[in-house]
Amino acid sequence: MALVLAALSLLAGTARAEDARRNVFDDPFLQLPTAIPPSACPVPPGPLLTDAEAKAQSHGRIERGTSCFQSGRCRLPNAYLYDKEIIPRVRQAVAADGRFDATTSVWALGQRRWVWLQGCVRTPDEAAALEALVRQIDDVENVVNELKVVPGSPAN
Repeated sequence: MALVLAALSLLAGTARAEDARRNVFDDPFLQLPTAIPPSACPVPPGPLLTDAEAKAQSHGRIERGTSCFQSGRCRLPNAYLYDKEIIPRVRQAVAADGRFDATTSVWALGQRRWVWLQGCVRTPDEAAALEALVRQIDDVENVVNELKVVPGSPAN
């Protein structure tokens, strides 16, 4: 009986490890302004995947990453190689702009020269302005605006 319980415990531990979410591909995910409290704007899940999800995505990531170079649109051999430079520049551009510090809570996720903006803003105009700002950054191919509008004044 003890041997059966030990085996079941080992299998349960393996299942939990496989279900654990982590940033398998090391995609950059940075928080930008933090004016809206987490109670009103929960932290997005970011690039956290289970091992099974990562395996399912790996072929598509390889194909999308290298097709950029093969088509002549990228100077680096894989589009994902740009992300660790782009996302810190997104943070720098948003901070330098200054319009979003007191009213938004935003995270930026980079994958293959695309930037996902996630989190919360106070108005649709803020969401549009943030998207326009990020689109101007060198090497950014596309911006996916997943920002939610949360009206009201930020809690200080």
